[in-house]
Amino acid sequence: MKERNTTSTLKRILVNCSSQAKEYGGCVAKKVPEVERDMCLKEFLALKNCMQNVCLTSVFCYIKNFSMSANASSSQLTVGLSGSGGLSHAYVQYPPLKCNLPGSRGLYYDDANKLLLSPTSDQVFSWKTVPFSPHVAATADYINEGPVLSIRYSLDAKSIAVHRSNQEIQFFQRETRETFTHMCKSESESILGFFWTDCPVCDLVVVKTSGLDLLTVSFTSKSVNLVETKKLSVNWYVYTHGSRLVLLASGMQCKTLTGFQLSSVGIVRLPRFEMVMAKSDANSKPVLAAEDVFIITVYGRIYCLQIDRVAMQLHSYRFYRDAVVQQGSLPMFSSKISVSVVDNVLLVHQVDARVSILYDIFEDSRAPISAPLPLLLRGLPQSHTGRPVNVGESLDRNSSNHELMFYGDDWTFLVPDLICDVASKSVWKIHLDLEVISSSSSEVPSNLEFLQRRKLEASKTKQLCLAITRAFILERRPVTMVAKAIDVLVSSYSHSVKTCSNLKETKVDEASASVGTNASNSSRSAKDESRVGVGDKSFNLSASDSDDQSREIDSRDLQKSGKENLLGAESSRGEVQSSSLHTQQLGLGNNQLNANNSERQDSQLTSPAISPDEMYSCVFVPVGEEIVGDPSYLVAIIVEFLRSTNSEKIKVRPNIYVFTIQLLVRYERFAELSLLIINKVLEPSKEVAMQLLESGHQNPQMRKLALDMLRQLSLHHDYVTLLVQDGCYLEALRYARKHKVTSVRPSLFLEAALASKDSQHLAAVLRFFSDFIAGFRNTPEYQDYFRILNEMNTGLAV
Repeated sequence: MKERNTTSTLKRILVNCSSQAKEYGGCVAKKVPEVERDMCLKEFLALKNCMQNVCLTSVFCYIKNFSMSANASSSQLTVGLSGSGGLSHAYVQYPPLKCNLPGSRGLYYDDANKLLLSPTSDQVFSWKTVPFSPHVAATADYINEGPVLSIRYSLDAKSIAVHRSNQEIQFFQRETRETFTHMCKSESESILGFFWTDCPVCDLVVVKTSGLDLLTVSFTSKSVNLVETKKLSVNWYVYTHGSRLVLLASGMQCKTLTGFQLSSVGIVRLPRFEMVMAKSDANSKPVLAAEDVFIITVYGRIYCLQIDRVAMQLHSYRFYRDAVVQQGSLPMFSSKISVSVVDNVLLVHQVDARVSILYDIFEDSRAPISAPLPLLLRGLPQSHTGRPVNVGESLDRNSSNHELMFYGDDWTFLVPDLICDVASKSVWKIHLDLEVISSSSSEVPSNLEFLQRRKLEASKTKQLCLAITRAFILERRPVTMVAKAIDVLVSSYSHSVKTCSNLKETKVDEASASVGTNASNSSRSAKDESRVGVGDKSFNLSASDSDDQSREIDSRDLQKSGKENLLGAESSRGEVQSSSLHTQQLGLGNNQLNANNSERQDSQLTSPAISPDEMYSCVFVPVGEEIVGDPSYLVAIIVEFLRSTNSEKIKVRPNIYVFTIQLLVRYERFAELSLLIINKVLEPSKEVAMQLLESGHQNPQMRKLALDMLRQLSLHHDYVTLLVQDGCYLEALRYARKHKVTSVRPSLFLEAALASKDSQHLAAVLRFFSDFIAGFRNTPEYQDYFRILNEMNTGLAV
């Protein structure tokens, strides 16, 4: 069966990718025999993407057929639970945040303040979603009765704006409950929506069918003042506060888009661009809807994703200062698509097929991380875990409301990582199961690269990386493969040290964004942008506060022109204080709420980077305890680790050198140990020298190497002491005189000379210290040994 499936997949590849294979083969044939790196790279990547899409389609068809067979015996798809054998790369945790209030008129999400809002006839209730907690208490504010099309709190949390109709927006001051209304001046235009902004020229942006109105709001005069109007025809718009980017659609097919970015440092108008839309026939003109466009921020870079239902593809666009560039397309296996972003991982939800596909687009790769799988439900009470729960089945049989319907029609995916179930008035948060994701691939270096780019649950991610590395070594994989994995970890740690991301600090997500440099730099690979993937170094519309690198690059790039000088790395700084005020006034907790930050920014997290000390204590020592027999393999791995740390200029503590010596001495591998010492693979230190001395009982060469190391390190006191212990006290005296070593006790030399029973040696030692140490003749120590010397001389005379 497996051979038949493999042959079938290979046939599909040959049929579907014949043109790409022909182009690649032709390119290679032209350049052979001159072979060079990245030869025919463009053609190769096209062939690779085609083959991956064919393989992904095969996997998807298998899952779809399996689901259909399951539906034949059951009217609903079964959802696996934790403890019932379920497996998925992403999951939601039970219980959800319940927002089911009497008289509720719907749920609205305020992405600027990370609040879930539920208006009633005369109040609006708000729940804090950062940090996400199913037990968070709601806060109420009074509003007037009336229709609600949308509702948002201001960034300073002092007022509320309610979109009442296509002509009216009503404002409420929370403290005084004062209210006033803003109306469209012309009946020929309609209000499509609005959003608050931290732009220095305005407080509020109203999107109308005739363009954008930039407004200032004053409760003192109860007025809204027009600052500027951006005139253009608008059919619909898409906006996210995290990117500060608004896209305005125009044209008969709504596929012509104009973008404006309004951040705390100014306003930038992006170039107009058209989205790609396939036609089912020559005369068809498909119309693009707002629900088919998503703005996401991944690794500090702002993308726009567009659904093409005819081509069944999800097109990706990336924003640059002077252009909007299409980055490629992802396959669609469902007519209904939604997206989420969890810890910089893109989740494409194939809603009709009830599966989600994960992508890590750090290197602009269009290959999925793993096979399509449905979301998993975890954390159900024990009473529910005795059997699987079906899609659409109520978890609470005493309730008429459906608490959970996986991929149901009432599901709304809120970017970046929330799911709103409108029917049950519940909100779920999406989590990644990094352990399952990493176990789905055997490419350990790639797995570690992926894990090291994750910032949520950094402690768990670090432990997972350590466990993978230990297992990789214990399986005795080739040293070259293990070396690649180690290089990934060392490079990640080096980068985290340079950017101080390993220290506890408040992290900034894909929030405040600023315009990067020109699209001409887009040919640079993602590896050139960042060593580990914590930001965008040199170009695009990017989240400027996502890391220190972005701040440095933005501040340098934005010195190029007067207008660009407005756009820098401060696009989120002005909001920290106001958002904190919002949190305090709403009474949603004592933690600071940054309007720029997603959920993880309210908790202080550390980097998953692994330090050399952690590699020693959590990898090398445990592996050394389990390995039986010849230690050469583990020593070779440690040497590769030392090579990698040396190339990154990372200081390694002596404990790992001492451990290596112990391994080699245990199995009497003195020749290899001598080479490591002589070639300074094991760096000289007092701890290393002392370990060599301890090994010198079995091999005199080790003791000699230890003494030489102490002398090279100018550890004169230790060197002299060891010479005396070896009985070479006269040589020790000469060394002490030459290097002026005064810290060694004279009694140590005198006792050694006395033990030799040679009166001349004892006399020489006494004479040395009498000349070398002022006042030594007056010490009791001198008197005692001088008396002993006289007794020895008297005995010899008799």
